[in-house]
Amino acid sequence: MSLESIVAKVESAGRVDRDEALALYSDAPTNLLGHLAEVVRARKHPSDIVTYIIDRNVNYTNVCVARCAFCAFYRPVGSKEGYVLGFDELFKKIDETLTVGGVQILLQGGHNPDLPLEWYEDLFSAIKDRYPDFKLHALSPPELLHLSRLSQRPVPVVIERLVRAGLDSVPGGGAEILVDRVRRLLNCESKATSDEWLSIMRVVHEVGMRSTATMMYGSVETVQERVEHLCRLRELQDDTGGFTAFIAWSYQPPNTELGGAEATGVEYLRTLALSRIVLDNFDNLQASWVTQGGKVGQLSLAFGANDMGSVMIEENVVRAAGAAYCMDEVEIVRNVEDAGFIPKRRNMVYDILGDPLCRDSAVPRRTKLAVARAPGDTSIPAELSGYPARTRTGRAERAVE
Repeated sequence: MSLESIVAKVESAGRVDRDEALALYSDAPTNLLGHLAEVVRARKHPSDIVTYIIDRNVNYTNVCVARCAFCAFYRPVGSKEGYVLGFDELFKKIDETLTVGGVQILLQGGHNPDLPLEWYEDLFSAIKDRYPDFKLHALSPPELLHLSRLSQRPVPVVIERLVRAGLDSVPGGGAEILVDRVRRLLNCESKATSDEWLSIMRVVHEVGMRSTATMMYGSVETVQERVEHLCRLRELQDDTGGFTAFIAWSYQPPNTELGGAEATGVEYLRTLALSRIVLDNFDNLQASWVTQGGKVGQLSLAFGANDMGSVMIEENVVRAAGAAYCMDEVEIVRNVEDAGFIPKRRNMVYDILGDPLCRDSAVPRRTKLAVARAPGDTSIPAELSGYPARTRTGRAERAVE
């Protein structure tokens, strides 16, 4: 099939198959890929609205037994740099988020063997008791699988219990590339195989929750494997319709075991554009300014993105790998408007909440993101003593002096 015929198919709202998607990425000039992505975006979003959400990425622990080769954030059990946030610390972060108009937290963390399922249930219930209208976008599929293994309960039971405790939606973290050859090379297959990640998301959708989907590209995968990842997401979306959005970000090599070089900005834009073309059943694509910076984030709006993601008051994982971009609401709005679009605030399910808050009030400017904890803070939350620890380190930390 010729490039011209594939272009004509996309322009006429046809679905590309795996071979056609690979041919597009391999043969189409960057401006043509951008044009096709813009055609698909405009078909889905003719009003030229670009959305964003005010929330906070909170990493409740950095202790993790998964040991992914691409992760600079985790610390092994027993590390002096390991932490678990206390309930009061999390409440303070939510209070700060509400002060600037935030509507949710994205709560993710390491696979900490000393945090049982009951800890999560109690945390979620405590948050909902204090903040009944505040949304919990929490726990990626590998975290849910970790809790299933830890509690020796099936994943659907774990999800049911967490929903009862207050879980509202599930982030798409841990997908990386949904090809097991890649996952083995990244040392992340043990935390969740491709099939396990997809099956957990299917359960999430079947119980009525919505979720996002992600892709971390630019590590050890081939372009063909990126295409396979996108097509597997598309197939699940055909079945469930439960994904609200897709987010692609580039692997960040600094401070990781894997090392290597970061993908270029052009490679990001081409990958984003291909994602918009292939994921024809996804309404929303986020611009990953957190890994690419504001300028490439702005360019993303011409390559298929219709959402600027989060104002992101706090971020820890990407920062650990050396990326420390920051855009507050004022800067996001400026980038959206300069690109010719209309900025609107949203919630997790993409309901429009209104115009930018910075239009009506003096919003404090931010030049850097908050962190999980102040450097050197090794305090242990008092409530941890109420939960049994599985490791020697955990038991020692909780011992009554």
